[in-house]
Amino acid sequence: MDDPPLQKISISGPTLASLIQRFSTSPSAIQGLLFGHVTHLPTTPSDDSSPAVPTLLATVTGFLCSPSFYESSGAVIPSALHPHSSVLGWFSARRRSALRPSLREFSVTSSLSSLSQFSTSIDNSNPNLKSNSPEQPSLFPPCVFLLLASPPFDNAPSSHVHTHEYRAFQFRTGDQWFEPRSLDVVNIGPTFRGHYGAFSPTSSLPALDCGLRGSPMDEGGDERLARMKQAANDQRELDGCVEGFEVGKLGRMVGSDARSYTEGLEELYKKMLVKIQNLTSLVDESSAMVLEQRRLAMDISAFCA
Repeated sequence: MDDPPLQKISISGPTLASLIQRFSTSPSAIQGLLFGHVTHLPTTPSDDSSPAVPTLLATVTGFLCSPSFYESSGAVIPSALHPHSSVLGWFSARRRSALRPSLREFSVTSSLSSLSQFSTSIDNSNPNLKSNSPEQPSLFPPCVFLLLASPPFDNAPSSHVHTHEYRAFQFRTGDQWFEPRSLDVVNIGPTFRGHYGAFSPTSSLPALDCGLRGSPMDEGGDERLARMKQAANDQRELDGCVEGFEVGKLGRMVGSDARSYTEGLEELYKKMLVKIQNLTSLVDESSAMVLEQRRLAMDISAFCA
């Protein structure tokens, strides 16, 4: 009896990224085992005359790099596998090669699929399924094969951009051949964007401290309050000077009323120059006072010495 067919194979984005990263950092080809579970997909009502559609989904949840679980001939060593592990199959990652299984990979997959003691129990918890249906399989052999490869013609091997290709297969033990299966990467792409439509945080935001710090009514608050009022007055005076000179009205500089508008801009510019001159005078006076204080401090230090 042939093993039940899979509709597709899925793998989480972090698991696939970790596998590719392990492949990228390895100096040579790597092989290992794939772990996960097999479940039934929700069935959709259809006519009785339509052909049967596979409803099994194999989900890869982890992997283990282990190049020593098979012999040089391709025969799998049963003692190298844990008897209670949920083995879905295995993977092979090689560099600069075509994305098709080799003869060795065919032998390893055929040997692994024949080990019925490592078959995975199929989850039949879907409420849409009839538990008493004799057509439902209960075990799934470890026949999943994931092949990863880098492009065969890589002109820039030292490039920091790594390009990898991958393809998933199900090995049919009855016909002894690889059947390609679609590989869905969970949490990547627009297909899974709808999963986050009803997202709610698991923890609430911390309480924010809305208390006033440095209140103007504490010690020295009168002086700070006076500075705040002076800053507000200066801001209002500046707003009054630039009133009517918005960026959107610069178009008035071209046309019949350009002369009067230009005179207004020149008047504003003169006021700004006067303010800048006043600020410059204040800076010069402050610098002179600082130099005087420094000279007095040096004289006192020399006198004390």
